[in-house]
Amino acid sequence: ILLGEMPKASAPAKEEFDMLLNIQEIMAKKKGVGYERWAKVYNIKQVSKALLFLQEHDCRDLEELRRRTEEHSAKFSEISKEIKEIEARLAEIAVLRTHISNYAKTKDVYQQYKQLGFSHKYFEAHREEITLHKAAKDAFKKLEKIPKMKDLNVEYGELLARKKKLFADYRDAKELMKTYQTAKYNIERLLNITEEEERGQEEKRKKKDQHR
Repeated sequence: ILLGEMPKASAPAKEEFDMLLNIQEIMAKKKGVGYERWAKVYNIKQVSKALLFLQEHDCRDLEELRRRTEEHSAKFSEISKEIKEIEARLAEIAVLRTHISNYAKTKDVYQQYKQLGFSHKYFEAHREEITLHKAAKDAFKKLEKIPKMKDLNVEYGELLARKKKLFADYRDAKELMKTYQTAKYNIERLLNITEEEERGQEEKRKKKDQHR
């Protein structure tokens, strides 16, 4: 059913294969063991919907359908990956902004704690502030440079805007990917079953010829 090897120069030219016309002919006949077996398992309306979708997108070859399905799956994966990276960075910024804010709020308390020789009594009286200050200092040690709160706010806003745009692309990419995957799945099943039936009929004809 699919395009095979290119015919040799001496062989007569073959007509260009059209997957959609081929499937439409199969469905129009509505007969054959292969078709009947397929029709019991798969939804005819779904195949009709897939054919309409492929016609609208001018996809008339199975290999082209497979290629587009892979491309749209890859595009969806790329968008998903970028969204996850943005979300991870947003979480980092949120934590870092909290540390910067806590550091500024508890700076005086920690300075007093240090001047008192790290008094246990003072620590117990200001445990929360000192703990937050230490946590901020530990986080800053992992950075080459402590960013400004203003810069973090700008980056956070830009990332949120990018994420919002990506979510629109994400929905479109997901829908297109699923539509191509569904079309590929149903059409491959129908073509494979039809090929099996044709091979079976051919084998039967050969056996009859051998017994003549």
